[in-house]
Amino acid sequence: MDQSRIPLLGEKVPSFEAQTTRGKIKFPEDYKGKWVVLFSHPADFTPVCTTEFVAFQKRYDEFKKLRCELIGLSIDQVFSHIKWVEWIKEKLNIEIKFPIIADDQGKIATMLGMIHPGKGSNTVRAVFVIDPNGIVRAILYYPQEVGRNMDEILRLVKALQVSDENHVAVPANWPNNELIGDEVIIPLASDIETAKKRLREYECYDWWFCYKSLK
Repeated sequence: MDQSRIPLLGEKVPSFEAQTTRGKIKFPEDYKGKWVVLFSHPADFTPVCTTEFVAFQKRYDEFKKLRCELIGLSIDQVFSHIKWVEWIKEKLNIEIKFPIIADDQGKIATMLGMIHPGKGSNTVRAVFVIDPNGIVRAILYYPQEVGRNMDEILRLVKALQVSDENHVAVPANWPNNELIGDEVIIPLASDIETAKKRLREYECYDWWFCYKSLK
């Protein structure tokens, strides 16, 4: 991959070593075989970021059930991360159990396109969903002024896993889609005979829109 630009969907995430609140990591090598949500936040000791970290931690066990690890990142020093985590534990009674990368030189953030000059010198709220093979599967960007929806990020990881394991596509708002509920979409037919066969094998609106239950 061209190191002068951020990774794209379907590409390998760049390798790096980093200091975190849970020790040094080599990424993605240390996470081989696991899904990862790598996300950046603008700064420690800021209100929106604090609400995000609490929200991520509240769902930490749900991510773990999906074999998915969380990794935070900002351009603060590790000392700041540690003190902020201590503050969250003391004041809010929430223990942040996932590591936070101290990218105080901004090298990792720059490599992953997490710093947008038009939005200041801090990292924006970027999210990279990375699969067990180190491939970037989804990328989300939010501005500093809007916190993320962690239920959507959790849904995204679940949907990617369902898609991979069952060779299907996942509809809007799954598992609460307005047309087919929690069912999933069969890939498009590639020839006329397969298109006709689909209509006999599955529930369909038409041959190009067939779906099935995973139950």
